Amino acid sequence: MLTNKTKVLLVLTQDVLDRARVFAGKATTALKLPVSLQIVLRALIEVGLKRDNHPALRANVEGQAKAVRHLRSVAGRAGLRGN
Repeated sequence: MLTNKTKVLLVLTQDVLDRARVFAGKATTALKLPVSLQIVLRALIEVGLKRDNHPALRANVEGQAKAVRHLRSVAGRAGLRGN
């Protein structure tokens, strides 16, 4: 299954992580198979990428991109004041 592996650092909020863990627990119970957090996150990414035209997915990506831009600009301004 995973013959071509790449490692990725993923930073998530505690709420998202908790929800993914709950999903993994429910899947473990329903499937009667061990389902890890990593399996859940991989599946969510794969399914999400297949739905690239879904408005909610695009809105989420846009919101996160804007948040990152805002944080970087605030950090850049703070760096200028520190010099």
